[in-house]
Amino acid sequence: MFGLGFTEILVILVVALLVFGPDRLPELARNLGKGLAEFRRASSDLRRSVMEAAEEPKGRPAALPPVAGPADEVAAAAPPPPAEAAASEREPGPA
Repeated sequence: MFGLGFTEILVILVVALLVFGPDRLPELARNLGKGLAEFRRASSDLRRSVMEAAEEPKGRPAALPPVAGPADEVAAAAPPPPAEAAASEREPGPA
């Protein structure tokens, strides 16, 4: 699993037994198991929701049209630069 052999796992279990004692060790193991089960459940829910979001529904368009933002509104409301205004005044109209 993490590159640990049987001997290393056995040493870890013996140290845990000595540190926590025989009364608390089953409780700690039970809580650890519940925590791991909850983590697995949450990760599978997340994986499922990502996979559902990645699938494109058939009735939906592939790409949405661009939405005008505040920068587009400012650019549309701004007057043209003076060079363009002067050029448009010099153009002769229909005679």
